[in-house]
Amino acid sequence: MKKIIIRIMVSTLALIALPNFTAPLFAAGKTYQANWASLDQRPMPEWFADAKFGVFMHWGVYSVPAWGVHGEYAEWYWQHISENKADNAWRQFHNKTYGADFDYMDFAPQFTAELFDAAQWADLFARAGIKYVVPTSKHHEGFALWPSAEASRAWGRPWNAVEIGPRRDLMGELADATRAKGLKFGFYYSLYEWFNPLWLSDRGRYVSEHMTPQFKDVVTRYKPSLIFSDGEWDMTSKEWKSEELLAWLFNESPSRDEVVVNDRWGKECRHHHGGYWTTEYAAGLQDDSHAWEESRGMAYSYGLNRAERADDYKSAREFVLVLVDLVSRGGNLLLDIGPAADGTIPPLMEQRLLDIGDWLKVNGEAIYGTRFAGRSCQWTEGKQPKQEFGEYMIKYNLLDQVGQAPKNGMAVKQVFFTKKPDALYAITAGWPGKDLVLRDIKVPANAVVTMLGVPGTLETSVKGNTLTIITPELAPDAAPCQHAYTFKITGAQVTAADEK
Repeated sequence: MKKIIIRIMVSTLALIALPNFTAPLFAAGKTYQANWASLDQRPMPEWFADAKFGVFMHWGVYSVPAWGVHGEYAEWYWQHISENKADNAWRQFHNKTYGADFDYMDFAPQFTAELFDAAQWADLFARAGIKYVVPTSKHHEGFALWPSAEASRAWGRPWNAVEIGPRRDLMGELADATRAKGLKFGFYYSLYEWFNPLWLSDRGRYVSEHMTPQFKDVVTRYKPSLIFSDGEWDMTSKEWKSEELLAWLFNESPSRDEVVVNDRWGKECRHHHGGYWTTEYAAGLQDDSHAWEESRGMAYSYGLNRAERADDYKSAREFVLVLVDLVSRGGNLLLDIGPAADGTIPPLMEQRLLDIGDWLKVNGEAIYGTRFAGRSCQWTEGKQPKQEFGEYMIKYNLLDQVGQAPKNGMAVKQVFFTKKPDALYAITAGWPGKDLVLRDIKVPANAVVTMLGVPGTLETSVKGNTLTIITPELAPDAAPCQHAYTFKITGAQVTAADEK
């Protein structure tokens, strides 16, 4: 293995205050009023800040065609085949494959889930190091994965998984299996439904007669720890009556003490009201000033898209580094899979999850239960690239931004930092070489430095705010993991450094 000595200068500034790990993050028993001024005061339940890594899954009737124009969301199949465009590639595919007269709703009997094994899914998630599970209870198509009376009543036909297709309570099976593995169970819930007759004829009645009772039903049945709301963008939170719904959720529902919610409750809400802020196929947010979570699929779609090929999927290495990068900035990763209509998870998706899990078996201590360290990373020399942060589809090519040496004169992120009360974790993007030089680090005299997955302590030297760690000499097959390596420094703190 080639040995490289790295010494990188980063300016030393004032010490950033560390988070108070002893302060309670949730106060049970408080009553919340049906207005944002009150609802936004609800603290974030601490489990969410500790969990860091969840699995999203888009599974429904759209999993039968499981197709989309390359680069787009396959779960929007019904919406796209309904668009009146002369060059509608979605409709052309549908007509050629199923026939021009084949109605989307007739896919429902083919959504059979005959190979669905909730225990096998939950075992996979646990092996992957996932801490919370978020299936789509229903997407914008309105098809419910539980015995929703409201779904079939509003649509005037069987439109839930117990009455047609699988004829099973998919949500209930997954909830039980998930909790049996010690994982948190939540769900995604779309407020609107594209072609629901009530939505199309009377939105006020849709909210009061369909959405509100249906939402209360699914919450009461499955007692979620997390609710990912969506499909809110056509109306304000007042029109959705979201404030009343959340007041019920926080005050009266069986989930009131631990449920976490996102920020999608009206077209004015994202990054303004609700629980954690959401970003989607983006770069997350810059720091931990507010709880946040990045969600994305493994390729370009959330729902399974048979038009995607292996090269469309991000590698295990990139997913590991994305997780580390997001956590170092104070965020969570909700990584999506798209199960097939038969209830199987595509093997490539399973493998990506298991590869992440292998890394977390060694390095999970530096991820779970950690907090923003005050500075997310250490850059190499060179001009730092500009990274935009926003809610939706922000360019984020992390592999271009990481490494152990500058790339074409541009700086890269060499080390990511996370923090627990008694330790600082330095996670390197690749093998650091013969030694790892960490600058702008306050290290106590009695600090102990170790490498996760490798027995024993490491030799170090400290000069001012510079810590040099002599890395262990390991043959390639003796490395404890791949992709990124964690060095634990007890009692240490980072100091601030400019990120240009």
